Amino acid sequence: MSFLVVSSSTRQSARPLAAVVGPDSSPRTASRSVANSPPSSTVTSVAGFAGRAEGSSPPSSTAKPGLRVERGILPLDESQRLHHGGRWPVGSTPALAWERVSSASGSPHPKPTVVVLGGISAGRHVCDTDQTGWWNSVVGPGGAVDSDRFAILGIDFVGGNGASIGPRQAEGGSRVGDWPAVDPRDQSSALVALLDALRIDRVASFIGASYGGAVALAFGEAFPTRVGQLIVLSSAERSHPQTTAYRSLQRGVVRDALSQGDGAAGLRRARGLAMVGYRTADEFLARFSARPIREDGRFRFAVEEYLEARGRDFALRFDPQAFLVLSESLDLHDVVPEKVVVPTHLVAVESDQIVPLEQMVSLRERLGGPCSLHTLQSLYGHDAFLKESVQIGRILTRCLEEI
Repeated sequence: MSFLVVSSSTRQSARPLAAVVGPDSSPRTASRSVANSPPSSTVTSVAGFAGRAEGSSPPSSTAKPGLRVERGILPLDESQRLHHGGRWPVGSTPALAWERVSSASGSPHPKPTVVVLGGISAGRHVCDTDQTGWWNSVVGPGGAVDSDRFAILGIDFVGGNGASIGPRQAEGGSRVGDWPAVDPRDQSSALVALLDALRIDRVASFIGASYGGAVALAFGEAFPTRVGQLIVLSSAERSHPQTTAYRSLQRGVVRDALSQGDGAAGLRRARGLAMVGYRTADEFLARFSARPIREDGRFRFAVEEYLEARGRDFALRFDPQAFLVLSESLDLHDVVPEKVVVPTHLVAVESDQIVPLEQMVSLRERLGGPCSLHTLQSLYGHDAFLKESVQIGRILTRCLEEI
């Protein structure tokens, strides 16, 4: 089976071509030609630009027809210090995992690139391919962020839970204190290295929700010429002090659990605490007003099962140390709004307890470039960007009409 790699590059400077991992897992030089018709669905595993292959599976028959999917791992500069002065742990290999998705049909010209990043538990699989996408309700073929029109670029956050450098990629696993502080600026620096490697001078739009919104603002502040617009959902210029209080308690629970050798238990409790802030009082009232029942010698309240279930699910798929790194990163986020001159669309949820509406209104007034503020009502609070696909889709569609 042959794979076709088509870069959405506009930069012509000479760089090593990626290697493509075929069904036999042997790397070979990637073709840049568009002369041959692409297959109906393509899942391409692209090596890091220094030649280190990701080693992911060959193309899957479950990939959605008509999509071209490129994946890779980009080695990062080991000598570069992080924003707060730290370095990656000795013996680790700094790298950034990425995925780009676009339609395999249509114009042979490169599609405009749109970066899409979500919360700390989101990763590079943004829309459904042979992998389940975390935002497939609004991103993909025919969606508000339409892969027929755009090339969708996602990453796994550095220091996080995915295939980029992080506790799961280190020898010895998670240990408290092993990992340096990671700022959203470090994510934006890694993203710029990826854009350089993919030869993308400028992305058309950077859509960031929650933690991804913090990265988008940091990117806009540091690299204004590399992006056409920002779309920032439920994220302000810095963490609200009350939100930092929530997260500080969560991190304390996880650290205590790690010190006792049971980080998963800490994650379960921390996630339960987080859900209280993510959602709204009205939702809890509507869903969990049933009277308590006596069970195993104590009263058990209706909301407990929900919080425990969310905690169990999170602990099964997330690394405790990665949680500490990215949770702290959210609270380290601090940009100067006046220095963000990129045209920006802000999306705020009136019931959001994590990023209050008043904070988003203030950010709109302070941003240094053109800005609009879109507000919506939702029972789901901070999680509205995940749950309110119709409202969010309409807003994203309007914002992207400018491109």
